Amino acid sequence: MNSNLALQSTPMIKDTPWDNKVFGFYTAEILEYSARTLEQAIRRPGHYTLKLNPLADKSLALQYGFYFCDTLLEPVCKQGDLVLSNHPDIHIMDDVPLGELLKICDGAFHNGRFHRDPYIEKKLADKRYLQWLEDLAGRGKIYSLMLGEHIAGFIATNNNQLQLHAIANEYRGKGLAKYWWSAVSNKLFENGYETVSSSISSSHLPVLNLYAGLGFKFTNSMDIYHLLVKP
Repeated sequence: MNSNLALQSTPMIKDTPWDNKVFGFYTAEILEYSARTLEQAIRRPGHYTLKLNPLADKSLALQYGFYFCDTLLEPVCKQGDLVLSNHPDIHIMDDVPLGELLKICDGAFHNGRFHRDPYIEKKLADKRYLQWLEDLAGRGKIYSLMLGEHIAGFIATNNNQLQLHAIANEYRGKGLAKYWWSAVSNKLFENGYETVSSSISSSHLPVLNLYAGLGFKFTNSMDIYHLLVKP
């Protein structure tokens, strides 16, 4: 049997076509942390993601050449725990043209796991976020962050998750994020969700402090490892 076909058929290795579309080579996520699955992965050239509990033994991953990229934290807020913050000039909208938000998204991310991967070009890592925002526009809800009549950023959601967000350079570091984040989180609660969650890099301390100040609790974490198998 062709080894590539055997690899594609395993339920322990999941194709990630959205990343394949951006990077131009095979991409996948390892769903089972075992020598058998890692052995299958290295048979096919491509880029692989492995998510592990921070307390897990990483020796097997290192043996197969995986390298650390990031630790992700999961902030979760229950309805009633949200600390609401209001500002007279700040509101959110959900009908701003996607093109305006893509301008803010382009180049806004610098510390994501693909930006920290030494084998991924930074321009491709930037493109991945643009593609992600376009995908979320089709299957989720994007809220534009408004300061008066000015578009200051966006928060893209999918169900009860705040999945992708960015603030334009000129509005960063001014203490405004709490107003937008609380407004979008409250909107999700008004839509009937009992919890609101997100996923952030442990290295992004300003966002970590933002979520903590809004009443989010950090309930889960995972270490992200990558592997590039060259042809």
